[in-house]
Amino acid sequence: MNEEQEIKPFLKEVAEDLVARLGDALQHTAIVFNNKRPVAYLQHYLAKEIGKPFWSPSFFTIQEFFALSSERKVADSFTQFFTLHQKYNEIALQDGEAAVEPAKFYPIARVILSDFAQIDNDLVNAEKIFEQLEEFATIDYQFDYLSEEQQEFLKGFWSSYSEGKHKKQQEQFIKMWQRMPKLYNAYHQGLKEKGLTTMGQIYRQLAEGKAELPGFMDPFLKSKLVFVGFNALSRAEAVIFKRWQEQGKTLFYFDTDAYYLKDNIQEAGLFLRRNFEATGLINVLNNDRELIRANQKVIDVYKTQGQVAQAKILNTALQKDYPLLKESDNAGKIALILADESLLMPVLQTIPTHYQTDGGNLPININVTMGYPLVASSIFGLADLWLSVQAQLIQGEKETVYHREVEAFLSHPLTGIDEKLRSKIQQKLLAEQLAEVPLVRLQSQKGLLAMFFTKIENGTAATNTLQEILKRVFEQQLADKSLRQTEADLFIAAIKELNRLHDALSDYLPRLTTSKELLFVLSLIQKAVQGISVPLTGEPLQGIQVMGLLESRSLDFEQIYILGVNEGLLPQTSVSPSFIPDSIRRAYGLPVLENQDAISAYMFYRLLQRSKKVSMVYNAQADDTNTGEPTRFLKQLEYESGYEFNYLEHKQRISIEKKQPVVIPKDDKVMAVLNKYLNGEIGLSASALTTYINCPLQFFYRYIAKIEEPKEISENLEANYIGSMLHFVLETFYQDLRSTDINVTKERIAEYRKKVPELAVRAFAQVMFENENHQVLHNGMQKVVLAIVEEYANLILDYDENEAPFEILSLEQKDQVSFEFKLNGVDKKVMLHGIIDRIDRKNGVTRIVDYKTGSDILRYSNLEDVFDTNGNKQNKALVQTLFYTYVFEKANGHQLVEPNLYSIRNMRKEGTFFIEGRDKVKLNGAYLETIKEEFVGFMQAKLAELFDEQVPFVRSENEAAFSFSPYLTLCGL
Repeated sequence: MNEEQEIKPFLKEVAEDLVARLGDALQHTAIVFNNKRPVAYLQHYLAKEIGKPFWSPSFFTIQEFFALSSERKVADSFTQFFTLHQKYNEIALQDGEAAVEPAKFYPIARVILSDFAQIDNDLVNAEKIFEQLEEFATIDYQFDYLSEEQQEFLKGFWSSYSEGKHKKQQEQFIKMWQRMPKLYNAYHQGLKEKGLTTMGQIYRQLAEGKAELPGFMDPFLKSKLVFVGFNALSRAEAVIFKRWQEQGKTLFYFDTDAYYLKDNIQEAGLFLRRNFEATGLINVLNNDRELIRANQKVIDVYKTQGQVAQAKILNTALQKDYPLLKESDNAGKIALILADESLLMPVLQTIPTHYQTDGGNLPININVTMGYPLVASSIFGLADLWLSVQAQLIQGEKETVYHREVEAFLSHPLTGIDEKLRSKIQQKLLAEQLAEVPLVRLQSQKGLLAMFFTKIENGTAATNTLQEILKRVFEQQLADKSLRQTEADLFIAAIKELNRLHDALSDYLPRLTTSKELLFVLSLIQKAVQGISVPLTGEPLQGIQVMGLLESRSLDFEQIYILGVNEGLLPQTSVSPSFIPDSIRRAYGLPVLENQDAISAYMFYRLLQRSKKVSMVYNAQADDTNTGEPTRFLKQLEYESGYEFNYLEHKQRISIEKKQPVVIPKDDKVMAVLNKYLNGEIGLSASALTTYINCPLQFFYRYIAKIEEPKEISENLEANYIGSMLHFVLETFYQDLRSTDINVTKERIAEYRKKVPELAVRAFAQVMFENENHQVLHNGMQKVVLAIVEEYANLILDYDENEAPFEILSLEQKDQVSFEFKLNGVDKKVMLHGIIDRIDRKNGVTRIVDYKTGSDILRYSNLEDVFDTNGNKQNKALVQTLFYTYVFEKANGHQLVEPNLYSIRNMRKEGTFFIEGRDKVKLNGAYLETIKEEFVGFMQAKLAELFDEQVPFVRSENEAAFSFSPYLTLCGL
């Protein structure tokens, strides 16, 4: 195609024609669009066409222009809801029914208001459409003005409701329909009394020639009313446009292509054909133009796996288009059209701020007209946190708040809590293990913290409080000069929206105090702020334009990327809920799903008319919300257009990070700590030994580097807490018995067991608060823990009753002994120390008893396997009990002491003796003494390895050793 035949952008055609047609009268012209997005482009083309300063025409959206015809303001959504609710209850009371509370009515109201708006926009007689429908005979005489086809629609609808279980729904539905005409009239009258109206009513009044301000068009009578880029018209718009056209007041610029306009099968041309053929509107531009077929295009179709992955293709795909941005006039060069508007944030995060050229690093300008949503900001995070806190307080009817909400507030970037105060509060919560934090403790801090955690008492207080919180944060951010323009705009928009809701609540529902009512107000607040968005700063005529499909109307770009071209998104398959069934909508000419398809099809095909290159991206990953299939428009285009299609699959490389070997050599600093063991400054515990056997690297982190896990508030109480509580219960239980007599009998155990619940409560206080007398109001989970501790204690006491009589020699006894070993031929020694749960004597045999609540088992293969760091047959409990046995025997001059493991999970079936190998040899008697000697040998060898300067700390090859390790990432896993 040569230069003279190059296709012009639609708005440039409009600008050239307007200048040629209207000349100086352009200043008296009203130019009306569907939305504001095309205004800057048309102004740009007018300026270029005129080439000198000129008086600009007036620009409007269709709603803005029609609103000029009314002396009343359009009511906001809150006022509309509360007015409808008020009028509905008045009618219900007249019918002898109880009033409906606002929370229950809200979802119904949204449907009713939508239906009312459609009824007005399409000039439907509200009384007729809502007449009572009961049986087919009723339909025949009440709807005799309908055509035979329309009556068939209605009969088909009611046939599904005439029998059986649907009878109740039918009756309720009919009752609702009976009430609708009254409600429709009362609702509009209620708004009128307040000096308000709806956009639908303005449309209806204007179409019916009843405009309140008939002279609103007078400023433009010297020229024309110009309507640009319209497609689907409501019945009201069609009537108005037709009348004005007949009066010679209008010019219509429809953007058409014979490709779909002249083909009745093409749904993209459905409304345009209706505008020209049925309504009789005249297009200033030529309807016979073939734009889609004028330039043969190459369509790149990217298939991605995952929704967010669609944005990632832009990182490479856009690179070849960046040079277009170097042109001084790059209006209409590159556009990203988001058929799925949830992709906005991934897209903004993907596009770089600069691109590299031979001339250096050039900036990439991005203009987003969709608006930056409040829900994507930290402001919404703060508001949502407050709503969550209030919902907790209201639903639970309590004076405490969950500790995670407090921590979230303290760490939120907008709260500005002083670091010292934050640390002080966090330490207090941790020290007292406050899973539920009393409000009075937070309110005593005053300021924003107190306001945030004060329970609201009524509905207006809710909006007032959140407004005040946002105002304080806003002012603080301004004072700190840390606020960006977009965030400032969001703060202002949120405060204004809350103010509107506050006014509506004050006017219509001044006293909302019950839990249900307050929760409803919170839900209203959430809905109000969720819908807020503000335009991002940007230049609509420069750089990459990011917009939704609706915003692309009337605009043309050379390079177009359409993201989210999935079936179900393009076209949308969901429809707004309605009380007017599909069959009845068809009978009365109200919008149906096919209308939505036709609108989507038009916007899709229109993008192809003047573009030079089109890329489409879809998500092939099927899930609950996505079919994984590209839009049928794409297949349709491939079949009929003759374009060349390149199907590309975008795959993201997934690479698993290699496990990096972590080796800690024993340098001077490490040896300085290890030498403290060798010179007796530090004793070696059973836990330290088993940690080294389990994994030397974890031993280094815990005992040499002394890296500790951060302390947390325990909500569900980990297993180690339950173990500590059990030890306290059993120690206290037997200490009390031993205080009067070391001989324990079955009868004494049975008699004293009634104390177990009390001991469990004391154990909880001791373990959690380090004070057994601390008074705790236990929550549900803590009561479960107490029951578990009691059950575990009773399991052991059951076993001990069967073992009785025996003597309790000692409880929680601390012993230490020197242990010698050879290190590279040189004698070395360490101090072994242990705290033994219980030492008793039965039938002349002294026993070491170790309590375990975990998954410790009595079976083991052999000691070599137990000491094998890289193997998977270690037995931590065996090493510990043999360690305790050795320490006790050497420290107290005893022999033939038996190690016993009271493993809660296994003692009923397997007893308390360890069992070796397949032959299941019990570890007692003479065989035990042999094992003790072997154990000493293995322990000497393991300590020689631990203190050998030439042997570094490395991780175990047994991955099971890291199952619950806090040092997992430090170990390179």
